[in-house]
Amino acid sequence: MTETLVLTRRAVVEGVRSFESLMPMLFIPLFFFVVNVGQAGKIFPKEGTPFLEGQGYAAFSLPAALLTAASFGTAALFLVEEIEGGYFDKLRATPIPRSSIVLGRLLSESLKNLMVTTVIVGVGVLFGVRIRSGLGGFLLLLAIMAVWATVFSGFMQLVAMKTRSAAATNSASFIFFPLLFLTPNFVPRDQLTRPMEIAASFNPVTYVMEAARSLILEGFEADVLLKCTAVLVAGLTAAVALNVRAINHYD
Repeated sequence: MTETLVLTRRAVVEGVRSFESLMPMLFIPLFFFVVNVGQAGKIFPKEGTPFLEGQGYAAFSLPAALLTAASFGTAALFLVEEIEGGYFDKLRATPIPRSSIVLGRLLSESLKNLMVTTVIVGVGVLFGVRIRSGLGGFLLLLAIMAVWATVFSGFMQLVAMKTRSAAATNSASFIFFPLLFLTPNFVPRDQLTRPMEIAASFNPVTYVMEAARSLILEGFEADVLLKCTAVLVAGLTAAVALNVRAINHYD
């Protein structure tokens, strides 16, 4: 556990020193959030739009911005730098548990995402968003996004270890955008066309988005939160296990 905390602290300090790397995590999600609200706010007014539960369209759109921010982690790119500089080989040669090498950098992504999510929710509040589930719901929302950021960064680290290329790793991160748009991003799932609804139902990002949205619009919905928890636990378990295996077989 000590090794994990030391590596987490190192990764956090690395991120603070490269503060400009956080800008895409803030600017791009907020840009799309403002654009989506500006384009669809009048199409879906809070009066007469049942799925908004009495709030403006900003409340419905906010989870998409949060998920976008959670999928802009820099752990994999920093890992490529370590591989190219030789530090990763030195780290593997030390008597440190392989899980600590994996978790150290992933936990730093979780911490960075907590800050970014808080800022984006704060902007949402300026747009009139109110979290129906209260303070507890806000804290749970932070946890959901932090875990998703960890899961996504874990799979990006796999790409980094397999390709050892910053360009390939950066390109692989764009897989999130198809996943994002194959969700009930603009309207609820039951208002999608049948083919799109089927695609969204097979997309794990859908259940994370719907859980975040339920916390903002409705409160604590047990069935929605349980599905999200199952997706996050499965994703986190797979990401950590595959990362440890990749390090053990790293040549």
